[in-house]
Amino acid sequence: MKTYISILRGINVSGKNIIKMDALKKLYQDLDFKNVSTYVQSGNVVFSSKLNDPKKIERLLTSQIEQEFGLVVPVIVMTIQELKDYIQNNPFQNDKDETFIHFTFLANQPDNYKKENINNKKAENEEIVIKEKVVYLYCPNGYGRTKLTNTLLENTLKVTATTRNFKTTNKLLDIAEQIK
Repeated sequence: MKTYISILRGINVSGKNIIKMDALKKLYQDLDFKNVSTYVQSGNVVFSSKLNDPKKIERLLTSQIEQEFGLVVPVIVMTIQELKDYIQNNPFQNDKDETFIHFTFLANQPDNYKKENINNKKAENEEIVIKEKVVYLYCPNGYGRTKLTNTLLENTLKVTATTRNFKTTNKLLDIAEQIK
């Protein structure tokens, strides 16, 4: 069995797309996933599976969530090693306040996008680095104030995206390493 981390985009935000974590955990268990553990209310689930294809798991979860809850919710699934690599390759980890570091996870690696569309939205003191399937954001004015939102990144990069803060991202790795 392999351990995976799944992150759902846009659930339990501002009273929309409500999915209780108990119900989400049960859905994963009903799909025969093991060691299912959720973290906070924003759709972070760590689990083990016999399946070896993260994209197949994404499709399965997206379909099942729509069937069970009537919601079309993008799901991004990654392996422990992928998440570990994203954290280790964080360009801000040694010289920035981690409170203001965010990871935007991408469903696919973007190509042929206009960097100026992103750079034009960036505040003077913000930083952004795009590497493979993750966007590293440093938003010292707070993520709630940045214009480098999921919507902007999805529209510019033309891929599904969902963002987690530094603390949540690292906690998900801790949970995954405990159950692997």
